[in-house]
Parts: sequence; C-alpha cells; structure tokens
Amino acid sequence: MSQRAQVRSLDAIEAFRSNLIVYVSQARPALEEASAEVLRIRSWLENEQRTCWENQVRRRRKDLEQVQQAIFSSRLGMMRKESAADQLAFHRAKRALEEAEAKLRLIKKWAREFDTRVQPLLKQTEKLHTVLSNDMVKAVAYLTQTINTLAAYAETAPGTASTAPSPQTAQTDDLSVPPSAPLESEEHLP
Repeated sequence: MSQRAQVRSLDAIEAFRSNLIVYVSQARPALEEASAEVLRIRSWLENEQRTCWENQVRRRRKDLEQVQQAIFSSRLGMMRKESAADQLAFHRAKRALEEAEAKLRLIKKWAREFDTRVQPLLKQTEKLHTVLSNDMVKAVAYLTQTINTLAAYAETAPGTASTAPSPQTAQTDDLSVPPSAPLESEEHLP
C-alpha cells in the first residue's frame, strides 16, 4: 500500500526560512548593542560619574571653606556679626556641598549594586545570543535540507503505474511541485 505524500507547496517552508534568516540577522546585532550598552553604563557609573561628583564635592567644599573664611574675616575685621548676605552665601554653599555628597553616595551605591541587578538580565540575553548564534543557524540549515528533500521527493514519480496519477490529474489536483529556484547556501546566513 504505497501512497504518495501530498506535497503541494514548499513556499510556506521557504517563507518561514527566509523570515528566520531576517530575524536572526536583526536580533543578533540588537543583543550585541544591548550588551555593549550595559558595559558602557557600568563604565559611566564607575568612572565618569564618580570622578565628576568627587570633583564637585572637592570644589563645593572649597567654596564653603571660602565663604566661612570670609565670614570669619569680616567678624574679626569689623568686630561685627555676619550679614544676611553672608549667611545666605554660607547656607547656599553648605546645601550645594550636601547635594554633591548625596549624589556621590548614590553613584557609589549604584556602582556597587549594578552587577547584582543587571547580571541576571545579562545572562538571559547571553542565552538568547547563544540560541541565535548556534541553534537558529542549525535551524536554517535544517530547513534548507528539508526544502531540498521535499522538492526532490515531489519531483520523483511513484514506483507503480497503478498508483501514479496521470499528468492531467496531477495538474488539476496540484499534487506535484515545480522545482524550486536554487536555495541560498548557509554562507549567506548572518
């Protein structure tokens, strides 16, 4: 009881294979860009921002000391109490220093916690990158082989004349598949 499989169209498999190639070629660079962005942010936190706020703390501390020195000098020189403008400058400099110190503490905290918070997510993207680099490439190769095998099967005539459809029946029943165009090789994979 030899029956022929109903291979009608390889277009769906070919379309899926083409879409898979496009997906892999777009997803891989996106994942690599995300990984690079994580490294850039880590460097930004640990180097640029930390240095920036350490410098701000130094500068604002120096400004506060200058204001305190000016107040002290005016007290000694005129034997008077500091003016409202002096007090305002002192409070403004003190608030600026406290703000810079708070931001520096926050930057240090985020630098310490960055890896613990980001590492689980980064591992997931690495797994996906591995799937895209290995499994999806194998899947495209498998689909290529499947298309070749089904195309070859569809082109072969059945072994016995009694089960073979006549050429007219084959055309009306759409049981045969025209030979497909040459398929892309794996070299074209991203």
